[in-house]
Amino acid sequence: MKLVILDRDGTINVDSDEFIKSPEEWQPLPGSLEAIAKMNHAGWHVAVASNQSGLGRGLFDVASLNAIHAKMHKAVSAVGGRIDAVFYCPHSPDEGCNCRKPLPGLFEQIGERFGVDLKLVPVVGDTLRDLQAGALVGCPTHLVFTGKGAAMRGRPLPIEYPAGTMVHEDLAAFADWLIARPPVLRPPMQ
Repeated sequence: MKLVILDRDGTINVDSDEFIKSPEEWQPLPGSLEAIAKMNHAGWHVAVASNQSGLGRGLFDVASLNAIHAKMHKAVSAVGGRIDAVFYCPHSPDEGCNCRKPLPGLFEQIGERFGVDLKLVPVVGDTLRDLQAGALVGCPTHLVFTGKGAAMRGRPLPIEYPAGTMVHEDLAAFADWLIARPPVLRPPMQ
């Protein structure tokens, strides 16, 4: 199975320091939904891994988060794409969970759900913590210059970024790169 893991806020949709608390506040980044559809049409499954500490902070409830994700799914579907699964951490930063990025819990859950070797699953995000979480389970890491990643445009990546991190202007540029690259050959089963 060809799988890619995407961050949500700042990668698929416009980010906000005040959190995305309602479907009305969720607005896709230009070209991001079409990029997901393009990946789907090339045989890629898409999972989302997202910190949603607004739940733990009491800024919105699960019903609001479900409504946000329903809007996202509908918007992706309207351009011919799909998101196969959304995994999120509902905890506030002080709860000490393993699922809040930069820790790898969400990625481990995705690997278990899809039954894939995460070393072959690219992760795309706009922040260091998105990439650190993926790197902890061996995912190839990709930074996009949207959301918080815009601050890295034109600068060398600091040393704390995972080795080998590739950079892309946005999710559409990543999708173009992903589809154009030669297929990765999986090692034979022992």
